[in-house]
Amino acid sequence: MAHGHYDIVIAGGGLGGATLGRALATQGIRTLVIEREVVFKDRVRGEGMHPWGVTEACALGIDGLLRDSGAHEVRWWKRYLGPVPRDCRDLPETTPAHSGCLDFHHPTMQRKLLDAAEAAGAVVRRGTAVVGVEPGNAPVVQLRSGHGTERVSARLVVGAEGRRSMVRRSAGFILRQDPARLVVAGVLHEGLGAPDDAVHYFQNPSCGQGALIFPLGSQRFRSYFVSGVEQRRCPISGSEHIGEFVDACVQTGAPRDWYAGATLAGPLAAYPGADSWVDHPYRDGVVLIGDAAAASDPSWGCGLSLTLRDVRVLRDCLLGTDDWDAAAHAYAEQHDTYYGALHRVEDWLTRLLYETGPIADARRAHVLPHLAKEPARAPDISGLGPDTPSDEAARRRFFAEDIDLVTR
Repeated sequence: MAHGHYDIVIAGGGLGGATLGRALATQGIRTLVIEREVVFKDRVRGEGMHPWGVTEACALGIDGLLRDSGAHEVRWWKRYLGPVPRDCRDLPETTPAHSGCLDFHHPTMQRKLLDAAEAAGAVVRRGTAVVGVEPGNAPVVQLRSGHGTERVSARLVVGAEGRRSMVRRSAGFILRQDPARLVVAGVLHEGLGAPDDAVHYFQNPSCGQGALIFPLGSQRFRSYFVSGVEQRRCPISGSEHIGEFVDACVQTGAPRDWYAGATLAGPLAAYPGADSWVDHPYRDGVVLIGDAAAASDPSWGCGLSLTLRDVRVLRDCLLGTDDWDAAAHAYAEQHDTYYGALHRVEDWLTRLLYETGPIADARRAHVLPHLAKEPARAPDISGLGPDTPSDEAARRRFFAEDIDLVTR
């Protein structure tokens, strides 16, 4: 017999779980949020939210909470080809959201939003792990904490605990994954010499490398190095390899003097860049959001924005009808559409900027001059995200296949 019953049980108290818990609790829905951690610690993960994600944050009413917790709004997106500045985009002036990127320290964000969910009326259980799920018309969640094990039933169970989701595995979803192409290494720096009013993106396509620097405010910066798996068979990980990390970023184009006075404020870790996803992330009373549903390649920084899109769409579907089974199916159908679009355009960008060899070099020699003349040929992944055109005509335009052969 299950002990306790809720309308919705959410496994995971991160960005997606806490935001969904807050959104539903404010509508009087009996909500339980389960979070394994008692204290959130720094780990290498996404901390930069694109303007299209800021739109989702505003729709969910958490943009003010993020700013109150120290989120840093960044106006400019500056790209470099090697060490040479290529372009500098004024994000508030050129995106539908009229917003810059919103960057924040991940543990601080988690604390703020989980506290907000609790203040809105959600029951929050910290230090508790989900160890199993029994799907069905009244799904049951099996929990374990320092007080022992228990079972809780709900109308709907939400898996929001990331790419290693126990809910996903226990409920029998089939995970799909792209072949490994990219690997990302990241670290939190203090005192980096980069200007803090721009995201700095260094591209060195001929080497299949990229380096990104996201200012978080208060002299903190999250630095990333991206490379193809063929270029570096041993990922850069562990604080003893920080010199190798800096050398790789400098080789990509970042100024070495930016790192001269910087100190580490968190671990240096590497993780794979391949997408992993579930088709139609709902079945038998269990729904997935965020990385549990689809972990997009972190090289393109859309994970936070995609999570909030999931939350907003699922919230709207659930609040629009009493038939939550139909609502969850509707969410899953929409999710497949917008995630599929994002997946396609990220694949195009990866092929252009990170593949190496003669064929890739020839592709860039044809495509990059046309992009320089007409930047609108490229997908607007910052401003529009999955709403950027991603059909066959858009693909041909991006790769300049619409250019008459006579003019090549």
